[in-house]
Amino acid sequence: MGGAVSAGEDNDELIDNLKEAHYIRSDLVEQAFRAIDRADYYLEEFRDNAYKDLAWRHGNIHLSAPCIYSEVMEALDLQPGLSFLNLGSGTGYLSTMVGLIIGPFGVNHGVELHADVIEYAYQKLDSFIKTCDSFDKFEFCEPSFVLGNCLEITPESRQYDRVYCGAGVQKEHESYMKNMLKVGGILVLPLEEKLTKITRTAYNIWETKKIIAVSFAPLAQPKNRDTGKSKAISLPMLEVRTLQDLSRITIRHTLKQIENFDKVKNFNLVKNARKFKRRRVHRRCLDSVMLTNKHLFVNRMNPHLMDDNNNCNEMAEYRQYETENEEEEEEEEEREHCDLKPEPLVNLLREKIFSLPLPEPLKMYLLYYREK
Repeated sequence: MGGAVSAGEDNDELIDNLKEAHYIRSDLVEQAFRAIDRADYYLEEFRDNAYKDLAWRHGNIHLSAPCIYSEVMEALDLQPGLSFLNLGSGTGYLSTMVGLIIGPFGVNHGVELHADVIEYAYQKLDSFIKTCDSFDKFEFCEPSFVLGNCLEITPESRQYDRVYCGAGVQKEHESYMKNMLKVGGILVLPLEEKLTKITRTAYNIWETKKIIAVSFAPLAQPKNRDTGKSKAISLPMLEVRTLQDLSRITIRHTLKQIENFDKVKNFNLVKNARKFKRRRVHRRCLDSVMLTNKHLFVNRMNPHLMDDNNNCNEMAEYRQYETENEEEEEEEEEREHCDLKPEPLVNLLREKIFSLPLPEPLKMYLLYYREK
C-alpha cells in the first residue's frame, strides 16, 4: 500500500509532498515526521528507497507507506501526557514519532511478535537518542516493547488513551481491540480493508469512521501450546519516575525555555532594527526654465520648450549619481542587517548544558549520554 505521493529527494521533501497531498494536516504531526529521518529505519543497502511513498519489508522488518503513517498519526489526535499502545510495533518508527508528541509524562508501549524486530527497534531507538539532534528539540516519551502476540494480552491489562494496530484485524477481534481503550480513547486499525478510526465516547458507545482503503497482512493467530492454552502476554509495568529522572526532565525543560526566550529576543532585535533603518530621501529634480518676462516655471515634460543639450547631459549625469547613491545605501543597510542577525547555533541546548558548573558525568546524564 502506498504510492499516493511522489518520491522525495530527502526526508523534508517527502514531508512536503505528504503535506501538499493533505496526508499531513497538523503542525504537531509535521514536526514529528520532520524530526525523524525515515531512512534511518531502513537497512543501509535499502536507504535509496526510503523516501518513496511505499511500504518496505525485509524478512520480519516492515515499514508501512508514509501516507499510511501520516493518516494514522492524524487520526490518533495525539496530545502530551496520553498513554499509547502500538500493536505490532515493528521497527519503532511510529512509536518514536508518537513519543515526541506525548512527552515525558505519557506512556508509550508496544507489542511485537518477532524477537529480532524488537532488537532492531531498540537499536534504532538508541541511535535516535544518542545521535539525532532532533532529540534535543523535544521532550520525549521513550517507548518500551514486549515480545508476544497482541491477541494474547491478559484481560486484566490496563487500558490506553490511544491504540494502533499495524496488521489487518478480522471482524471477530474488533471487540477485543475496543476493550483496550479508555472512555474517550481512540483506536486506529485496518478493519475489513479500511483504515478505521473508532472513538469510545462512553462505556458502551462507539463512533466509527472509515478513513482510507488499505491492504495489510492479517494478524497472526495465537498458537496453542503443549498444554492446549495460549501464552498470556503482560504489558509493560508503569514505573514511577525517579527523583533523578524528574530532575533531568525539569532541567532540560528550563534550559529549552531559556533558549526559546533568547531566540525571541534576537528576532525582535533584528525586527526592530529594520523598523529604524535609514529613510531614503528621493530628491525631485525640477527640470524647468524660468521665463523671466512672465516669471513662470515651465516643466520639461514639454520637450519643445527646452532644447539645451548641455542641460540634458547634466540631468542624465545627476540621475546616474542619484542611482549610484541609492545602491550604495541599500548595500550598507544590508550589511547592517547581516551584522544584527544572530549566528546560527547548532544544538543550543547541548551548549547550555556544557556551560553549567556541574561535574562532567552529570552533564552527560543531562545529555542522555549523547555521542554527537
